[in-house]
Formats: sequence, structure tokens, C-alpha cells
Amino acid sequence: MTASDNKNKSASVKTVDVMRPFIWIQMGWRDMVRCGWVSYLHGILFALFGGLVFFVARERFWLLAGAFTGVLIIAPIMATSLYALSRALERGEPISFNVVVNTWNQWQRSHTNKLGDDYWCLIRLGILLAFAATGWVITSAAFITLIAQTPINTPAEFVQHIILAKQGWAFELWLALGGVLAAPIFASTVISVPVLLDCKVNMFQAILLSWRAVMENPLAMGVWAAIIMFAIFFGSVFAFLGLIIAIPVLGHASWYAYRDLVDTSNWPTR
Repeated sequence: MTASDNKNKSASVKTVDVMRPFIWIQMGWRDMVRCGWVSYLHGILFALFGGLVFFVARERFWLLAGAFTGVLIIAPIMATSLYALSRALERGEPISFNVVVNTWNQWQRSHTNKLGDDYWCLIRLGILLAFAATGWVITSAAFITLIAQTPINTPAEFVQHIILAKQGWAFELWLALGGVLAAPIFASTVISVPVLLDCKVNMFQAILLSWRAVMENPLAMGVWAAIIMFAIFFGSVFAFLGLIIAIPVLGHASWYAYRDLVDTSNWPTR
């Protein structure tokens, strides 16, 4: 059965309590501990990447701000293997790095038609997110360059001339601009990647289901978005070391967000 066979079948969206995201975090922490180094490795790679971005653009903060926040846009794709690990725990399977390898190998074996939409759905979504991230980097850099009264080259200058500027609304406008982009990206990806990993559906079905989940649970999704931003921010301010914990917890928690928010039993599993 292919994704096109599901046209007349739909997944149902469930309503969750506004405080439910905190339960997802608890479950994500539990899975991180149970998975051990396999889970921590994802956080270490994110922390190393954050450090690399900071090193390369440390004297070009107008680029650094957009580049690092742009990485967050494609994070749902990069956390795919964390969803696979939580799914394995859910199924009672033994946890090792082989879970990640086997998930990829099974994806290859189950798609004999490498030109079909179903095979490329995750890659296509990743490409779209990469374009969105690139667009944000360019927009953020252009905005900061144009609105700042003095060149912004370091984090200290960003704080002094953008965040703490005595005149104007530069920082507030920059945040609002980011929010305009982040809101639809969040709505499109909050559960769509776990759906694509778990169910034989196409990219547009997964994105539509993600939007439905957000629209049905606006308060809970607002809390979830705030938790994600809070965790990423405080995970980054201490030389990115906090990301070693924040990324695995958020990745595993996102699997339980998917499980709580939608019922995909009408769709065939991968």
C-alpha cells in the first residue's frame, strides 16, 4: 500500500491538556537516560556544530544570529533517529546504535522504487526546511545590517546596539520577524517528521496533519514552543554544552507529542 492509497483515510487529531508538554519532557528525559550514549551523541554533535558556527562567525554576529537560529528550523529532520529510538523503546526492542542503522536500512529495503514520492518524503521536507533556514539567515542578516546604527560584529555589540538600544524597536522587530517565519515552520513540522517516519503517507499529508494538531491545541502547542525555545536558549548560553542534554530530551519528547496529539491507526505503518 502506498501513500496514494490513503486518500480516503484520515488520521484523527486529539485534544491534550495545556500542561501536557511538561509530561512529554519527563518522558523524553526518561528515554534519553534509557538510550544512554546513543542519545547523548546527538546532543554532542549539535553542541559541536553550535561551537563551529560560533567560531566561524564570531566576528560577524549579524550572520551568527541568523545562522544558529536557522539550524533550529532543520532540527526536526536532524532528530529523526531520536524518534526511531523512542519508537524502539515503545516496542520493547533492545537499544543500541543498530536501531538507527536498521531504521535507515529498512527505509532503503522497503522502497524498491527510489524515484517515488514516498522514498523522498523526508528528504524533500528537509530540503524545504533548508531553504527556509537559508531564507531566514539572509533576512536576519539583512535586517540587522540595515537597522543597526553601527556595524554589529560581536555578541557584545548585538546586545549593546540591538537588545539594549535606547531608541527604536530593533530587537522587538527582529524577534517579530523571526516569529512570522517560525510560526508556520513550527506548525508544519511539530509532528510531521515523526509521522513520516512511522506511517506510509506523503509529505503533504503529514504537514496537513501537523497543522491540524496545532490548530486543535493552540495553548498546549504554545507551551510546547516556549519550552523548546527556552531549552535551546539556555542550552546554548553555556558554550553550547547544555545542548548535550537539551537536544536528546526534546527529540525524544517530540515522539510522545506525536503519539498524544494524533491517532494514525488508519494509516499503514512503515
